[in-house]
Amino acid sequence: MIANQISLFPSRTVSQLVEDIEKLSQEIKYLYCLDEIPWVIGYSGGKDSTATLQLIWNAIAELPQDKRQKTIYVITTDTLVENPIVAAWVKKSLEKIKLTAQKENLPFEPHLLQPEVSLTYWVGLIGKGYPAPRVKFRWCTGRLKIDPSNRFVRNIVRDNGEVILVLGTRKAESSARAKRMIKLEEKRVRDRLSPNANLLNSLVYSPIEDWRTDEVWLYLMQWENPWGHSNKDLFAMYRGATADNECPLVVDTSTPSCGSSRFGCWVCTLVDSDKSLNAMIQNDEEKEWLQPLVDFRLELDVMKDYDKRDFRRIWGTVQLFERNIDGKISVEPIPGPYTKEYREYLLRKLLEAQTEIRRTAPEEMRDITLISDDELSEIRRIWLEEKHELDDSLPKIYEEVTGQPFNDPRVGVAKKLLGSDEWEILQEICAEDSMYLELMSKLIGTESHYYVKRRGIFEALDGCFESSSRDEKDAVGTAYYQRDLKVAAGGGGIDEVKQLELNPWSDVKYGQQGVDAVDGDD
Repeated sequence: MIANQISLFPSRTVSQLVEDIEKLSQEIKYLYCLDEIPWVIGYSGGKDSTATLQLIWNAIAELPQDKRQKTIYVITTDTLVENPIVAAWVKKSLEKIKLTAQKENLPFEPHLLQPEVSLTYWVGLIGKGYPAPRVKFRWCTGRLKIDPSNRFVRNIVRDNGEVILVLGTRKAESSARAKRMIKLEEKRVRDRLSPNANLLNSLVYSPIEDWRTDEVWLYLMQWENPWGHSNKDLFAMYRGATADNECPLVVDTSTPSCGSSRFGCWVCTLVDSDKSLNAMIQNDEEKEWLQPLVDFRLELDVMKDYDKRDFRRIWGTVQLFERNIDGKISVEPIPGPYTKEYREYLLRKLLEAQTEIRRTAPEEMRDITLISDDELSEIRRIWLEEKHELDDSLPKIYEEVTGQPFNDPRVGVAKKLLGSDEWEILQEICAEDSMYLELMSKLIGTESHYYVKRRGIFEALDGCFESSSRDEKDAVGTAYYQRDLKVAAGGGGIDEVKQLELNPWSDVKYGQQGVDAVDGDD
């Protein structure tokens, strides 16, 4: 990281940095007063966004009262799986921003954004059974981070026609980031304002785009935080999240910076490990209560998880995938979402982690919530209505782990299709045939769904048989047969097609094929 910074920008003296800050202050005031386009500042609570907001705040505070008429929205996206220490820090910071802005009559308006309940991490993972995110199946980022902020920005654009996004992005973060920013600079239609590559009618302003990491820290340490949140505490938080517990200010090329320390989702499986969370526990005995989070993440971080996943895709059919292995084409079934048993296991482990943390955390963190009642309610709805798991196991698991009954916030959910006695009878009827039990549950659930309006019921019932009437061997074998038949027909091999029709299972390779390296959108 340091090498990249040196190659991109020469070092500056403190006096040169002070001069640049003064120029930025004048530039900010000029751009703010230039038009009526509202500003939206992306604020994560980290060093770069804090420095950016502080620069904007101090500049706007110098304007006369009659010039501070344009609202500046400060938005933070809470994915609901943020590092608890960081999440608490950011929430407290937003509260101080709101109070101080009101007290000093400044136009800053903070907003804490969250993903819709139906799109949260736990609803996707435990409710729908999406496998833990991977680089090739990164289903979480858009839902948790991008969508909430984009939705907010689009609403501002809808009401005002345009918006200026103020971001703490810096070229020194990485060479890839520098290339992207330089490319957008070439398309600038106004000085210092770049077009947004993803949102229409929005321009991006990056005041600290040319700053080095050490300059960010120098500014934060030497200029007091104007809304009353301690930058020294922020520095200490970064220091505690660094593996070697060192976070010095960069004074020469031999001194490393802790600027590469990242705070993200504690459950993230897109990285090898949550280094910041592990470092916090390692560096501070008082943070050992966070250990259950590390343990739970390790439960998810298993590459070979196909024994925990359905043999069908989420829509109920077997899908085959071709891949090249040492020059030979291997055709394999793609594993689907997590099974009922594993989803219930994950829910139990998550609730156990939440219970343990609430017992051992410091007093001010005892109300920590890893999964909300609204998310639990949505998971319960998915299990009952979409997956037709009529045993309604969620309330039972919740009570067994927490010792408290689950109070579902949705109205009218207490009515069940089957009670525990009826479910046990259905299990006895189906004996050990799990697929038969699944089919019966789907048929009962579908019939109930169409109880009032019957139009479409026969198609829905056909769908139940299509997805749940074959066991794994037959379903996968049928998929291979259909593929072979299509290949033979496409190649004009009439004799081969006839042979397949006479003996459809002759070329089925089920049991010999693996699913080792196949993953995808489930």
